[in-house]
Amino acid sequence: MLIQPYLFFDGRCEEALAFYGKAVGAQVQNLVRFKDNPEQPGDQPAGPRPPDGEKIMHASMKIGESLVNASDGECLGNPQFQGFSLVINAKDEDEAKRCFVALTDGGEATMPLTKTFFASSFGMLRDRFGVHWMVMSPP
Repeated sequence: MLIQPYLFFDGRCEEALAFYGKAVGAQVQNLVRFKDNPEQPGDQPAGPRPPDGEKIMHASMKIGESLVNASDGECLGNPQFQGFSLVINAKDEDEAKRCFVALTDGGEATMPLTKTFFASSFGMLRDRFGVHWMVMSPP
């Protein structure tokens, strides 16, 4: 069994994919736009479509060894990410610092990157889209 996160950026998915590409080296594996949604028999839409068919219905991006799925969702412009954090287990302190600084650009650190009893570096942040992250490197 494999569990993968699915993030709904509510109209900012394209921006998010580009940001994560720069910040943590995310590589888009798959991308389908709402305009690519085929019609069902009888010319009934296969699902809701946002006003702009260029918005992203589904994308998947590889970050390290993990796959994260993403979408523009309903395109209401108000993404909300609560009750979870994505965790980056960096290989060392330098990688942890690089990821932390990059993800904090336009966001905010909620716990500065620091040494803890369980990690040589650990910090928490909320990125510019409101996604919560924890970044850590081994002790």
